[in-house]
Amino acid sequence: MKKKYIYIALSLFLCAKAPAQTQPINGSHTFALGDEAFMLDGKPFQMISGEMHYPRVPRAAWRSRMKMAKAMGLNTIGTYVFWNVHEPQKGKFSFSGEDDITEFVNIAKQEGLWVVLRPSPYVCAEWEFGGYPYWLQNEKGLVVRSKETQYLKEYEAYIKEVGKRLAPLQINHGGNILMVQIENEYGSYGSDKEYLAINQRMFKEAGFDGLLYTCDPAADLVAGHLPGLMPAVNGLDDPAKVKTLIRENHNGKGPFYIAEWYPAWFDWWGTTHHTVPAKDYASKLDGVLGAGISINMYMFHGGTTRGFMNGANYKETTAFEPQISSYDYDAPLDEAGNATPKFMAFREVIEKHLPAGKKLPAVPAAKPTVSVPAFKLTQQAVLLSNLPAAVKNATPLTFEDLNQDYGYVLYRTKLTGGKSGLLKLTDLRDYAVVMVNGKMIGTLDRRLKQDGMEVNLPKGEVTLDLLVENMGRINFGKFLLQNKKGITENVSFAGNELKGWQMYSLPFADTKALKFTAATGKNSNESPVVRKGSFTLSNVADTYFDMESWGKGVVWVNGHNLGKYWGIGPQQTVYVPAEWLKKGANEVVVLELLKPEQTELQGIQKPVLDKLGKPTILKISAVK
Repeated sequence: MKKKYIYIALSLFLCAKAPAQTQPINGSHTFALGDEAFMLDGKPFQMISGEMHYPRVPRAAWRSRMKMAKAMGLNTIGTYVFWNVHEPQKGKFSFSGEDDITEFVNIAKQEGLWVVLRPSPYVCAEWEFGGYPYWLQNEKGLVVRSKETQYLKEYEAYIKEVGKRLAPLQINHGGNILMVQIENEYGSYGSDKEYLAINQRMFKEAGFDGLLYTCDPAADLVAGHLPGLMPAVNGLDDPAKVKTLIRENHNGKGPFYIAEWYPAWFDWWGTTHHTVPAKDYASKLDGVLGAGISINMYMFHGGTTRGFMNGANYKETTAFEPQISSYDYDAPLDEAGNATPKFMAFREVIEKHLPAGKKLPAVPAAKPTVSVPAFKLTQQAVLLSNLPAAVKNATPLTFEDLNQDYGYVLYRTKLTGGKSGLLKLTDLRDYAVVMVNGKMIGTLDRRLKQDGMEVNLPKGEVTLDLLVENMGRINFGKFLLQNKKGITENVSFAGNELKGWQMYSLPFADTKALKFTAATGKNSNESPVVRKGSFTLSNVADTYFDMESWGKGVVWVNGHNLGKYWGIGPQQTVYVPAEWLKKGANEVVVLELLKPEQTELQGIQKPVLDKLGKPTILKISAVK
């Protein structure tokens, strides 16, 4: 095993000596379906694609990641288009800055890469609400993934905005987008061919007049395929089975395309880090390519699900499974964009199947990393002292009722103390920090099917605060229709429903409105707090904040939300990309829910993505 890693390290070093070669895609081209293969400019073309999502990679790093794709032997990049990224609020579209997918596609063209576009508009992707914007749930009667009128109206408005920007980049218009996927694994959800035909029509009306296709897992392909379009299969890599299945659903013909080939998997909070040995999949890749089958590996590069955009799975047997912020995915390219042993193994396989005389570009050198010595977060903003104006209602309101997308809502009411009883939050979604008179007394976690705790209230008038976190809307399955967040029903104490609530929206879109003071430590261990500090760099490079001694929260650096951390693991570090750092002082802000006494942070040179920890348990149940 040691020899293997020495060989890989030596390969990376030697390959780094020569610069990567770039040949942009220029001129006009044609792309069509042959009976057995794709036809590019009239010649058979085997697509070797890798999935990479633009919102999971800093814009400034898109090009370097694509150079890595070329170096592994990919000729195509696959990406979803994320509705909730581009229309975060109804009618308000964003396609600039970090959301500039047009630039993402153009950079791919400059780097000599074709693109497979997946606007869907449902994406799954371990992404919040499967890519749907939260506000769809506020449209009366709207039912996603259906022929319901309001849904189709909003869907059409969105896909036309996407079409304005991306339809001109299709290959039949001189661009590098080879083909476009409608819906996404629809067969795992439904089987309405009329609904799929409506998708096809809307895509065409939005300007997507090139090659359209559907993709589904093997077991669901018949249900999710629209006759007349090319079917693609997900999660199947037995060449004979792939060809048989596609022929059966495509008039006995190809081409043969595995739209999602899984050389790895994703993680969720509180479970072991998922890894798949490279040797187990290099041979499968060899077999698929040798059979002339085109693939899109999911993922080639996962990156990071930053901010509050992680999704969640929900299974009635295992309950709620929110995904972690790292989307490293054990992919060939790691979270920071560096080649892994899997990258080198796959590169070796792909090289075997290159046309005679063709060579792959050199592998770019691994990115440098830097350690950041421990530094203090010297300012604090106690959350309960930084509340916005309240919304009042007799009963608790959901995030959606408050027109709030992500983050947190603080629910507050007053009651007469001197009593003991069960505090119960009916249908909590998803995590609550319980406070009495400003002091934390416990937590409730939907993952663990916790919705209540015994509480001893002090005498007199008592203020009850419930800080509720949206841990990610469900992104797969029938529960897409049950995705409202917050306290979705009611709260009771000792069997009596509590009324008279004040709701404080805390979406944490940024931290600019917070009022910071010097961190004195006084009362810092009693309620959630936001801490701020800075560290200095003489040389800018990637680093990883070590969050293992912290509890649960979110980290920002220089205004960029890096994602969530939680001591239960398996992710114990937060990736800090060099692209968002600078020489000199760099500002760090940390929202800490469970261990507000923490004030120290450091950056280490390697990620820790495989260490489970014990949950922080607040055992106090009484306040004097």
